[in-house]
Amino acid sequence: MRKPVMAGNWKMNCDNDEAKALADGVTARGGQVEDALVILCPPATALTSVFSSIANSNVKLGGQNMYWEEDGAFTGELSAMMLLSCGCEHVIVGHSERRGRFGTMDEADADDLAAVFGDTDATVNRKAKAALAAGLKPIICCGELLGERKGGKTDEVVASQVRAALAGISADETANIIVAYEPVWAIGTGEVCDADEADRVCGMVRATVAEVYSQDVADAMRILYGGSMKPDNVEGLMAKPNIDGGLVGGAALKADSFGALIDAAAASAG
Repeated sequence: MRKPVMAGNWKMNCDNDEAKALADGVTARGGQVEDALVILCPPATALTSVFSSIANSNVKLGGQNMYWEEDGAFTGELSAMMLLSCGCEHVIVGHSERRGRFGTMDEADADDLAAVFGDTDATVNRKAKAALAAGLKPIICCGELLGERKGGKTDEVVASQVRAALAGISADETANIIVAYEPVWAIGTGEVCDADEADRVCGMVRATVAEVYSQDVADAMRILYGGSMKPDNVEGLMAKPNIDGGLVGGAALKADSFGALIDAAAASAG
């Protein structure tokens, strides 16, 4: 069976003291869970603070983004080795907010932010390959805008992102990859994709992985749901056969709510 995953993406929230307190709370609530993989992805400034809280627990640390070069004149960027030196084992790659794809903004504004943050299918692939080469495990994000969903392009858009992200990555390397399906229109909006539809799209992602590699690779791949997963909908989502956990935003910012998600993930393993 695929071990379920609950990953908390704290985005641009928590200074060092707040991050330490939150990590302490999560560790106290779910730090010894063995039936699920728990990952915390705080802002870069808080990585070492969070690592000090989780070091003696089963909770793992992840970065929110990285650059594909090892070093150089890339002001403001972080390399894989920098993340590793802070204790990271995982890194989020290609989040919709890095791609400039926002469910709460119109597409013109999203295009502007895409120019600022700059992630494209090609750079997501470069980051994923650099992460794997350095020993980091990427959580690769994919997902469609509301307009794309209304236009019936969900499967086309998501499958294309998955294929592009995996280009040039070997079947053996996929053992260290997690994919997160995040319907962009459901991120931070309070909207949630119906559990049946979320499962259908995650199943389509799995089928795409099978086309690129094999059914065995696809069956082993952990695929997360990343659109407003909360304590009141987690059980329905985790009951679905193609949903192996969550990439969680708002609900990860409180230890109690994230603890409830960890409990649901662990329970689903049974």
